[in-house]
Amino acid sequence: MSKTNPGNFFEDFHVGQTIIHAIPRTITEGDVSLYTALYGMRFALQSADSFAMDIGYEAAPVDDLLVFHMVFGKTVPDISLNAVANLGYADCKFLAPVYPGDTVSTTSKVIGIKENSNGKTGVVYVRSTGRNQTGEIVLDYVRWVMVRKKDNASPAPQADVPELPSRVEPSQLTKAMPSINLTAYDNHLSGSPHRWDDYEVGEKIDHVDGITVEEAEHQIATRLYQNTAKVHFNNHTESQGRFGKRLMYGGHVISMARALSFNGLANGIHVAAINGGRHVSPCFAGDTIYAWSQIIEKEEITGRDDVGALRVRTIAAKNQDCSTFPGKTEDGYDESVLLELDYWLVMPK
Repeated sequence: MSKTNPGNFFEDFHVGQTIIHAIPRTITEGDVSLYTALYGMRFALQSADSFAMDIGYEAAPVDDLLVFHMVFGKTVPDISLNAVANLGYADCKFLAPVYPGDTVSTTSKVIGIKENSNGKTGVVYVRSTGRNQTGEIVLDYVRWVMVRKKDNASPAPQADVPELPSRVEPSQLTKAMPSINLTAYDNHLSGSPHRWDDYEVGEKIDHVDGITVEEAEHQIATRLYQNTAKVHFNNHTESQGRFGKRLMYGGHVISMARALSFNGLANGIHVAAINGGRHVSPCFAGDTIYAWSQIIEKEEITGRDDVGALRVRTIAAKNQDCSTFPGKTEDGYDESVLLELDYWLVMPK
């Protein structure tokens, strides 16, 4: 019996299956510093203990997306080691703050499965849950991933595709936030005078800046999350694959877009939920990433007079600035589009 893990193939999954993922991860200040170095993240809440404590936090919390990547990374050896591509996300909720020194671990449940018409791959839907060292849920989300079959001749399972909500309800959005002391919230220190009240539904924001991603950066990032997906690291095999080179982890594009969004959404201090996301096209080392956002909903949050929610759609594009707001077209997407992400931002009033 082999002592090594070949990863699960499409045939190995079934609806109702529960997987306890290996290797809990204590998130340290070193992890936070490396994350900042990789993306240039500069939101005040996650950057400065003094700012965070003044407005009501215990300390500067770990960036929401770093928590997401750490929880996600645990799932890769069991869910997507043999993946062709990660396809999308839904119903992602950040439910408790995470601070340096906290330990996260992950479990997943298979909630859907469907073989593709080519008979070589299938889509697996999983709900993954991240908990801290006390068992408190810090993150819960659904993703779906295309996985290779081990034997193309194996019979197709009965298709079972879950129904997923189109958005996370606003009442769920501030479970990871204390009450915010608005008198202590300093616009000069946060980097922008624009708060929740200043944004309008339909408004488009070009985040202006672009960042070129280097080969070493996206590989270091993926290693930081202990994400072992083969397509990101092994140039020996990927040079013979469909792209002829290593593919960038889609989460790297998400974090880059979030970092770029500071220029226009600097007071969006908390990514409270991800309603949906789609990796439209692949990204590779040498590509330059730009981003733009549109406000698609604006909501009060019941019981909170300190903060409000903005539902934001952010588009990341490669090798083209976003002054023309590239996005969906009549027959798909503009060829530059990498990512479409629909999420809730919480902002002080």
